[in-house]
Amino acid sequence: MKKLLILLIVFGFSAGSLFAQTKTLKGRVIDDFLEALPYALIKVNDTVEVGKTDLNGYFQIEISASVKKLSFDTIGLDLASIKLSDDCNDVEVVMMLTGSFDFMSLKKVDRLRMKRFKQLPDLHKQAFEKGIFKTENPCYTQEFIPHFTKKQKK
Repeated sequence: MKKLLILLIVFGFSAGSLFAQTKTLKGRVIDDFLEALPYALIKVNDTVEVGKTDLNGYFQIEISASVKKLSFDTIGLDLASIKLSDDCNDVEVVMMLTGSFDFMSLKKVDRLRMKRFKQLPDLHKQAFEKGIFKTENPCYTQEFIPHFTKKQKK
């Protein structure tokens, strides 16, 4: 009887630790003019909505500790897809405005977008210097999502 009781206690604690592996992320989302983005959607793996920003661009979400990829989406801005590092708890993201590129190839549009994308780390530092962000450098890597993809030869 004692062995059964000890076994149940051990399984109870191990099952409890499986469900308790979550982490809380806090942060802020702004655009490339350093303006707050209200009601930007926060998604896990580009599909499951886990939260949204408040009126001043701040958010606090609870996600599984195994989640490594988040995306931020709102109207009029390019999707921001980030890969979190293990020690990342404060996520501060700068999103790019979507441009209107008439009479250009997708290849040229991607070159122009990449040029703006490479300026995002500098914008993050400017936001830190102005007191908008709390951290000087982001704790994640942001990936560029091109509109144009090369076709593979068969």
